[in-house]
Amino acid sequence: MTYLSTSTVKPRLLVVEDEDRIGRMLTQYFEAEGFAVEALRTGGQLRSRLDHLACDLVLLDLGLPDADGLVLAREIRAKSEVGVIIITGRGDDVDRIVGLEIGADDYIVKPFNLREVLARVKSVLRRLQPAGFSGTLQRTARSRLFQFEHWSLDLDLRRLTRPNGEEAALSTGDFEILSIFVVNAGRVLTREFLMEQTRGRVWESYDRTIDAQVSRLRRKLETDPAEPQMLKSVRCVGYVFAARVAEA
Repeated sequence: MTYLSTSTVKPRLLVVEDEDRIGRMLTQYFEAEGFAVEALRTGGQLRSRLDHLACDLVLLDLGLPDADGLVLAREIRAKSEVGVIIITGRGDDVDRIVGLEIGADDYIVKPFNLREVLARVKSVLRRLQPAGFSGTLQRTARSRLFQFEHWSLDLDLRRLTRPNGEEAALSTGDFEILSIFVVNAGRVLTREFLMEQTRGRVWESYDRTIDAQVSRLRRKLETDPAEPQMLKSVRCVGYVFAARVAEA
């Protein structure tokens, strides 16, 4: 489990990009912004580095010569909570939604503005910090441990425990949005509110980011994701977390 480095250590970023020009541009820019950056060109190199190197975030191109970036993103999320931002020339909505559903924290389409990429990276890294949630969650509760339907969510440890006692893997985005739902249980939350709280951006009617994240959470939490009992839709508005939540 990897979190944002402390203030005395540079955040470590892996740039996985097979186009030399873009890879060099991202590497130089983020090094100038105070990051420790390593540039990789293939999926094989990424797999090897993640086995031996702790990092805070991966900027992942989809069109790598030896691997599909979506497959790599799924592999990363299956075994790690490291931040993942897909950065690609594929602007298709299907790719964007699939990327978010498999656990990527954000999706940036080329050509991009470097300052926007930096802002997105910083946003994901802030959400990786356990202490960072106090400023975004709308809550007055003193507890940091919540239980619902025999599940348990620990905000300090960033841990979701299943009814059988096993830990459920959560991406940064999964944890952030679930935390907001749990501490606001029973309240109808609009897509605008959820987007602002989790990504610091204004929601647009065509943006499916929140819907993709909710769909992914339902597959983790619900007995039947097609008939959700906890994460319910509120037509034309947003979602409500309908489970009874207790503070432990």
